[in-house]
Formats: sequence, structure tokens, C-alpha cells
Amino acid sequence: MKLKIQSSKLHRNNPPHATPAKEAATVHESGIHQSHPQRQRLGTLSFELCLCFLLGLSSLLALPTSAAEPVKIRFHTDWYPQPEHGGFYHAWLKGYYKEAGLDVEISPGGPQAFAVPRVGAGLADIGMGSSDDVLIANDRGIPAVAIGATMQNDPQGLMFHVDDPVKTFADLEGRAIAVTPGTAWFPYLVKKYGLKKVREIPHTFSIGPFLKDTNYIQMCFLTSEPFYAKLAGVDTRVLLVSDTGYAPYRVIFTRKDFLEKHHNAVKAFVEASYRGWRDYLADPSFVHADLRKRNPELTPAKMDYSAKALVDYKFVLGDPAKGESQGLMLAKRWQFQFDTLKELGVIKGKFNVADAWTSEFIPKP
Repeated sequence: MKLKIQSSKLHRNNPPHATPAKEAATVHESGIHQSHPQRQRLGTLSFELCLCFLLGLSSLLALPTSAAEPVKIRFHTDWYPQPEHGGFYHAWLKGYYKEAGLDVEISPGGPQAFAVPRVGAGLADIGMGSSDDVLIANDRGIPAVAIGATMQNDPQGLMFHVDDPVKTFADLEGRAIAVTPGTAWFPYLVKKYGLKKVREIPHTFSIGPFLKDTNYIQMCFLTSEPFYAKLAGVDTRVLLVSDTGYAPYRVIFTRKDFLEKHHNAVKAFVEASYRGWRDYLADPSFVHADLRKRNPELTPAKMDYSAKALVDYKFVLGDPAKGESQGLMLAKRWQFQFDTLKELGVIKGKFNVADAWTSEFIPKP
């Protein structure tokens, strides 16, 4: 089911593209000698008419000008409404986007509604994904630009049953692993750990097979699937992909042409979203009440679990001890991902990695 949320239009004080109308009138005295009485009277009349005109004009200029129309932004998430999107919904519900002069529409993703193709086709303006998604998009001719990092590290990983003999990624040899076809980090694992007999099987976007088979291994989000497995009575362990050295950001991205045309609006969207994330993590209860209406499958326990994981693992705000902070993106991490994907043959790499992201909107310390 596709859900769309659209904010109403609201006056803002400083719209990103609005330039207040300014008019200046300068009156020059000609200094013409007027010796004839009739000419003197005509000159006086002209002056009075001019003065009336200027007074009327000044009154018009003093009237409040109408606010510029809010900039419409169609934002497409990477899944159904959930706490992993909490900051965006908080910004929408609290009116942060409206305050920034934006008319934001949020549409949820899903198994058949990924953000990259929708943004690339012009069906959405800004989307959610990972930094490797953006690199692959550019390699395929989609001029995607990452405009912000919503998570410093990707919560994706591999989920095992608690008693599974796999303790490290090197122990995956000979095992079957359920991953989404085309997942960029899987070839990296295979090469780094010298896995010769590991088998990739399609991920079904369900934990049903996992619950039935104690040998089953599947990709997961640390913030989600382990909760549902525990709810079904199955204890799990998770190995985070970011611990292997392959550490993509979770990002929001747009098209190059949209960024160029609506630069100020994009900047406003990023800033309002970061504000929403900070406030959401401080108190997620407000958003959770709304998320459950939008996605009835969510329970308070599930949402609390996800929000706690986002905080405990410092996914969003980053780990200061590692030099991380909210929204930070580093050129060396982008370059590493670019070089790695090129080496693995995932991308041809005939584009400039610097064109795939911008540091312009990184929050100032």
C-alpha cells in the first residue's frame, strides 16, 4: 500500500528563493529659472502631483507582500513507515519543513518501490538509500547526488541463530546466505574473507524461512529483524557489515539537476531533517504514536526497540570517539567505496566520485 503525506502551504518569513521587491525613486531638482507666474503655478502643480504620486507609491510599498509559494519536494523513503525514518516524520509532524518554506510529500518505499529508480525517473525529488546505492546509480547514468548522511554507519548485517557455529565472517565458507540480489557489500565479503563455496540465495523480505531453519542465515537490519525473531521465540546474533571495513553511509540523495535548480530548498530540507532527527532521538514517543497509524503492523515494543538501537549503536549522531558526528561525510570513505566497487567489478567507475556527493550541507560543529 502506498502512503502519501502532504503538508499544507504556509507563509514563511524567509522563503529560499524569495527576493523582497524593492523600488527606489529619486527626485532631481532641475534648477530651471521660472520667471513667468503661469509657469510658476504649473511647476507648483507638477510638484504637488509628483508628491502625491510618491506618497501613494510609498503606501503601496508599505503593504505586506504575499509570501512566495512553498517549494514542493517529493521525498521517497526506503521502506514502510518505521522508526528508521523517525527524524523525517518528526520534522514533518512538527512543521519544520513548513517553517523552512517547503511543501514536503512523504511516500513510503517497499520491496517494489526503491528510491533510486524513482528519483532517477523524476517520480521523486529526494530519496533514501546508502552511499553505495548512489555510486552504482551514477555508474548507470543516473546523476544522483548524496546531500546528507542520515546514519554514520549502515545497520545492515547478517543474522544467525544464537547457536550457529558462525562467529566471524570468515566462518561463512560453505554456507548459504539470503541477500537481496545486487547487494553491493556481499561481493566484498566474499573477496575479503576468501569465501570460495559460499552461496547467495534470494532474500524474501521475511523472517519466515529463518524461523523454520536453524541453519538459515539472512541479511537484516540490526534495528528490525532481530526483534521479530525474538518475539517469535528465536534468539539471534548479528554481524554488522560495517565492522568489515566496508562502511557505507545511509544517505538522502537527489538528482543533480534538482539540486542545481532548487539549491536553497535542498539545503533547507537537509537542515530541517537533521533537526527532526535530533529531536526524535531525544523523545520518540510523539512520532511513534503517529507511525503506528501509518503502519499498523508496528507495535510500541518494536518501535522502542528500534529507537533504542539507533541510539545505542550511535547510527544517526555518530560516535565522537571515532571522529563521527551527525551528517558527517568524508571524502576518504567515499573514495574507498568507489575503489572497492570498481575493483570488485560492481561499477565501471568512469565518473568522478566527487560528483556523487556534496559536503556543502554538513552541519557545522
